[in-house]
Amino acid sequence: MRNFNAGRAVGAGLIGTAAMTMLMLAAPMMGMPKMAIGEMLGTMLHIGTAAGWAMHGVIGVTLAIVYAGLFAATLPGRAAFRGATYGFGVFLLQQIAVTPMMGSGLFSGGNIPLLVGSLMGHLVYGALLGAVYARTGTTSAARLGAITT
Repeated sequence: MRNFNAGRAVGAGLIGTAAMTMLMLAAPMMGMPKMAIGEMLGTMLHIGTAAGWAMHGVIGVTLAIVYAGLFAATLPGRAAFRGATYGFGVFLLQQIAVTPMMGSGLFSGGNIPLLVGSLMGHLVYGALLGAVYARTGTTSAARLGAITT
């Protein structure tokens, strides 16, 4: 947990989750199926849609804290790559454990467009998480280059 910073992790998690959520909401405009995680979580947990979307945010922040505490300093590569690698791991966990619990089956039941959309969302989440967590507190110019470093 070298250089662990909970505040930075929460901020990076919020940014990554917001970007992933925007991608999910825009999915139908890009020819992908609707990815209504808020509705799915709300239905599965019997908490309603708004609470389902809030739960999605809580999960994103929680996973960011796990990343910052256990993986940010140990995964190879530059910040965005480390984050994307973590995002891929979260994608695999989601597809193997969570998606079947939600009734979609293992690896989204073979629904390739849904599977690709989920992978894209998790990679975006992870890359932003890694880049923002690594660059928080640096200059604005350095932050703009965070995705390429």
